[in-house]
Amino acid sequence: MARGKPHVTGDCRAIGAVLARVGDKWSVLIVSRLGSGPMRFNELKRDIGGISQRMLTLTLRGLERDGLITRTVFPTVPPRVDYELTPLGRSLLVPVSALGEWARKNMSRIEDAQAKFDARAAKAPAPLIETTRPAAALR
Repeated sequence: MARGKPHVTGDCRAIGAVLARVGDKWSVLIVSRLGSGPMRFNELKRDIGGISQRMLTLTLRGLERDGLITRTVFPTVPPRVDYELTPLGRSLLVPVSALGEWARKNMSRIEDAQAKFDARAAKAPAPLIETTRPAAALR
């Protein structure tokens, strides 16, 4: 959308939904890991610290639904399942990598800013709490 143009609510909602998927921390990590090639579920789980089995399953399903990854089941015993980026998912690697690199480069600056903010907030007097009265009480 260009500046100065009225927004279209449907467009904003659609863009918001896409950004919610691709901006989710687990999605970013999964897309990044799959950038080097197909991986199995347990490989992804091992590589991505802190993700639960349920969250990995939900995120993979969402990425598959959005056309960013494919799920291939091989008829072996036990069945083998590989996850791989689609061409659309591969196109997401560039912005995801740039965002990850930006985060790494600026992590210490952000932590410093947070510490300064928290120190100022700790020294500041508590804000006055304004009470509201029902409209009838103001008459």
